[in-house]
Amino acid sequence: MAEQFDVCVVGAGPAGYVCAIRAAQLGFKVCLVEKRGALGGTCLNVGCIPSKAMLESSHHYLEAQEGLAKHGVEVGQVKLDLGVMLARKDSVVKQLTGGIGMLMKKNKVTVKNAWGTLKGNGVVALDDGSQLSATHIVVAAGSVPVELPFAKFDHEVVIDSTDALGLEKVPERMVVIGAGVIGLEMGSVWKRLGSEVTVVDVATRPVAIMDEDLSREAQKLFEKQGLKFLLEAKVKKIRNSELGIGNSGAVVEVELPNGFSKELEGDKVLVAVGRKPATKGMGLEEIGVALDERGFIKVDAHYATNVPGVYAIGDCAPGPMLAHKGEEEGVALAEVLAGQAGHVNYAAIPWVVYTHPEIAGVGMTEAEARAKVGDYKVGKFKFVANGRALAADASEGFVKVIARKDNDELLGVHMIGHNVSEMVAEAVAVMEFKGSAEDLARIVHAHPTMTEAVKEAALAVDGRAIHS
Repeated sequence: MAEQFDVCVVGAGPAGYVCAIRAAQLGFKVCLVEKRGALGGTCLNVGCIPSKAMLESSHHYLEAQEGLAKHGVEVGQVKLDLGVMLARKDSVVKQLTGGIGMLMKKNKVTVKNAWGTLKGNGVVALDDGSQLSATHIVVAAGSVPVELPFAKFDHEVVIDSTDALGLEKVPERMVVIGAGVIGLEMGSVWKRLGSEVTVVDVATRPVAIMDEDLSREAQKLFEKQGLKFLLEAKVKKIRNSELGIGNSGAVVEVELPNGFSKELEGDKVLVAVGRKPATKGMGLEEIGVALDERGFIKVDAHYATNVPGVYAIGDCAPGPMLAHKGEEEGVALAEVLAGQAGHVNYAAIPWVVYTHPEIAGVGMTEAEARAKVGDYKVGKFKFVANGRALAADASEGFVKVIARKDNDELLGVHMIGHNVSEMVAEAVAVMEFKGSAEDLARIVHAHPTMTEAVKEAALAVDGRAIHS
């Protein structure tokens, strides 16, 4: 006989486990089904968290090599112990995934480590032969890397983002296909550790979805760091190496915008062209759940699918593939199921690229403001004029504020610089309350801080910046 629950969440990534916790807080009897042995989904196990650990460690390594001397700190010969670095990354993951397990116990959420398949009529079949029955089934299946048809992952030479987190030695040459967030972050890690990295993309600039000013500045700064870019270039084929790397390498054939071809040699080829919903094999189509042409589960404003009692949140549902977007959807859905007014403001979801310097933004880009609003105004302020940035040797980058011309409503804030992942939050807060550039400019910021650049950029919207 099937075990009975009020809510069954399938998938224990940020969207799923947060939904399970909030539903339990609201009094539901909840089951969380996860195929992985560890909770936390892609984000905690092979995504957000381990990649940030590697970014932090590789940055320390590079600083010891090149950055400390200018502060008067002499360290002698710097050596890399990649094994220790990877072990630290793994320990961070283990601590956090274990913490989620404790949260499940604390909130009395039943956890089933199994593959769940939807069978209709509120039934979820597990691959251990048992079944669950729930009034509400929440699909939080997450996403998987996109595989190119002519570049199948062999996980040895042609690798995905998960493979890139655990390379046992630094590749001499790495070709990264895709100049998006994952490509830039993992490319940066291995460049810092000594690899010669070339990033290839069909777009005209890195992370083409972000504000163009940020893209241009990012490319300039990354090239200064030694990353090579081949943009407006289309990968045509990947074949085995014949030029000295042997069986351990590959040749990437690229078509350039002028019609000519170029060959790139690499002993690792990281394919980072995006992610897609991980919805296969869950029984969704068999029970009639509607998917769009890209495999995302179609949902209404309350995350309900076309099949009564079945909902979808996170990466497998439409919208940006961001852990914090999934978390907020998990909370909102649990509250909707409890009869509350759960809601997510998709116009105020921040995004971050954790390179060095970091890149972050929220709201409309300038191009979007031009297309959707028409009359807008812009203020910019460079970190080179910020006292804390100079003292910290972090003067690269700027803050850009975009507001409506007629009523000064804040439309977007974009920044590139040291630690901007933390700085973007105040812009999100002001936008959440429908604030103006004037509101942002009137906030008293402590001195000296990097966040004073946000205030100055907001002042610059009306030509009132003090320090530029």
